[in-house]
Amino acid sequence: MLFRAKIALRSVCDITPQLLEKMGVRGLLLDIDNTLTTHDNPIPAPGVEGWIAGMQAAGIRLCLVSNNHPPRVAPFAERLGLDYVCEGKKPLSKGYREALRKMQLSRKETAAVGDQIFTDVLGANLFRIPCIFCVPAEDGADKVF
Repeated sequence: MLFRAKIALRSVCDITPQLLEKMGVRGLLLDIDNTLTTHDNPIPAPGVEGWIAGMQAAGIRLCLVSNNHPPRVAPFAERLGLDYVCEGKKPLSKGYREALRKMQLSRKETAAVGDQIFTDVLGANLFRIPCIFCVPAEDGADKVF
């Protein structure tokens, strides 16, 4: 169960406010590399900026949580207008705990989104929040489950 996501989708853009409402989720902890863009790419994947705007318009709080360092995370977060936690040490709880504090949400209201089983999925399960798994961007979001 530690390596099982609550939901698996092709892309972060497939997450809707309606899905989150059914889950009781008001905030998302978002991975960057291979979730919102390809690895080390400073530009969000097509559709991501519009998806973020839609989530924010629906009242969903968003925070980036990355194991990467400030020179990678800060400019990406600034471009998207999002708060962030870098050097989050996933799958440990440090980054998740800090992000919840920034978003002022409880675990019951939050889900993690990511592409890696051993960091994102495991980390969310250890922290006891649901994880929405997305096919890694570099593997291509055109795969079918």
